[in-house]
Amino acid sequence: MPNVYIEPRPKGRKDGEPIEDYVVEDHKDHVLKTFKTQKEAIDWAKKEGHHPLVARVRHENNKTKLDHWRSAG
Repeated sequence: MPNVYIEPRPKGRKDGEPIEDYVVEDHKDHVLKTFKTQKEAIDWAKKEGHHPLVARVRHENNKTKLDHWRSAG
């Protein structure tokens, strides 16, 4: 199962700013699909055979550092 990354948008938003949506991205930052909720994004990724990961810390989402991510399922 390939890893995919669930990220809130817009990128670079400041604390307190609303999240507009969540995207499922591959390791090269290609957006695979967009959803209104994180749960919808995770559920879709699992259904498609991916291993979804979410960021452990806001604004620290370097995809090459696995300790920045945790399994969503």
